[in-house]
Amino acid sequence: MNKTSINGAESLVQTLLDCGVDTCFANPGTSEMHFVAALDRVPGMRCVLGLFEGVVTGAADGYARIAGKPAATLLHCGPGLANGLANLHNAKRANTPVVNIVGDQATYHRPFDAPLTADTEGWARPVSVWTRTATQASSVGSAAAAAVQAACTAPGGIASLILPSDVCWDAGGAVAAPLAPIPTPKVAPGTVVQMARVLRSGQPTLLLLAGSALEQDALASTHRIAAATDARLLSTTANARVSRGRGRFAVERLPYFGDMARARLAGITNVILVGTPVPATFFAYPGKSPRPYPEDAVVHVLARPEEDLADALARLADELGAPQLPAPACTPVNLEPGSGAITSAAVAQSLNALLPENAIVVDESVTFGQAFYPGTVNAAPHDWLQVTGGAIGDGLPLALGAAIAAPDRRVIALQADGSGMYTVQALWSMAREKLDVTVVVLANRKYAILQHELASVGATTGKTALDMLDIGNPDLDWVKLANGMGVNAARADDMAQFNELFAMANGTPGPFLIELVIQS
Repeated sequence: MNKTSINGAESLVQTLLDCGVDTCFANPGTSEMHFVAALDRVPGMRCVLGLFEGVVTGAADGYARIAGKPAATLLHCGPGLANGLANLHNAKRANTPVVNIVGDQATYHRPFDAPLTADTEGWARPVSVWTRTATQASSVGSAAAAAVQAACTAPGGIASLILPSDVCWDAGGAVAAPLAPIPTPKVAPGTVVQMARVLRSGQPTLLLLAGSALEQDALASTHRIAAATDARLLSTTANARVSRGRGRFAVERLPYFGDMARARLAGITNVILVGTPVPATFFAYPGKSPRPYPEDAVVHVLARPEEDLADALARLADELGAPQLPAPACTPVNLEPGSGAITSAAVAQSLNALLPENAIVVDESVTFGQAFYPGTVNAAPHDWLQVTGGAIGDGLPLALGAAIAAPDRRVIALQADGSGMYTVQALWSMAREKLDVTVVVLANRKYAILQHELASVGATTGKTALDMLDIGNPDLDWVKLANGMGVNAARADDMAQFNELFAMANGTPGPFLIELVIQS
């Protein structure tokens, strides 16, 4: 490419590549055609087509969680961004680095109020750590470099770059050099000393962990702290990524339901936050506390999400004089898969026994999967990804992005059927890209989580209300849905069938879907 005579789109692609962003999840339209055309003239960018913007944004989230660097998105104007906002919300809650590129009306066309004209920047800002609209071709490259820097600044976030179509097709583009990363701040020494004092007090204390505090080096430090002080360890309820399985330090999660969480934390006097805001229950319930811990507990902050969590935990362990601990045993255990009727515990037992080595598990199992996480602590080493922002429909896109990031690893998507329908188009992209993904659809044919919530908020029910929570009339046929998008699939009605299909799918290249029929 002749860098002395390029347009804005070409400068964008080359700058992204120079900054290490070499993957783009895209659903382009007219305003983005010059970006698409630039891909042929500027080699090196892998583009993955998604048939819906929620797939695109969720896949960028899953990619970055595994790759440790951002992907780009390519969305079509404000309405395309709006279609992708739910999974950008999830990515924001996961502190995922994403370079979110949104096309827009040409600068001189906006005054005509054409049908796609929208407040694109206004829609992007609530989910973004950085938002900018380029107004001339010469500024596109420098804006792209700034977007990458902003997305990668701890703890990570969405940088939204809005590009009117004329700044992409106009000549005068300039490739920008990568900007130096912004250092991650360290926790003040006095804070470490203060937290050591709390832990030495003998009062029941909880260390609540999130983000990079769930990486293995950081977890090793937290286990040192717990061994020296009897502190309790829990992660937040939904986490971007947890490395777990045999040979790795484990951590249990804070229960989702408020009553269960408060029962679990009864008697806790101090809560020390590591990489997480003050926790709250997912929803308000009549007459119940919004906090999942005792009302009289004192909340302390060891490290905020944007600070160096691993360093803070290591220094705290040293301040306490906590001895080093040996790594957990990694000897494989002779595990039998689940049998008999399909239950959450039985499926968890099969996952524990049959999960492939170094797999990536994407968990959007919602209600039925309550046994999956605690029941797989002895499985082969793996990474566990969750939907972090509560916006359902992220599981299949996360799996798509994770598989692009790690082509040498099997991805297992544990997917509730109702939320799977939000972004079922991800199956098509998996087939198109020939990705090694095993999708397990938990087909209970209802929004079971909402049935629980209906009772929790004290709402009275009748036929009309219950019909809104039932997706079994007519039954979804996930085998046909998958086949229609190019994915091989089969149905399992008992654990023996599931075990056979799961082992087969994980040993076969390409995507495979198992519809696990759950009888309620």
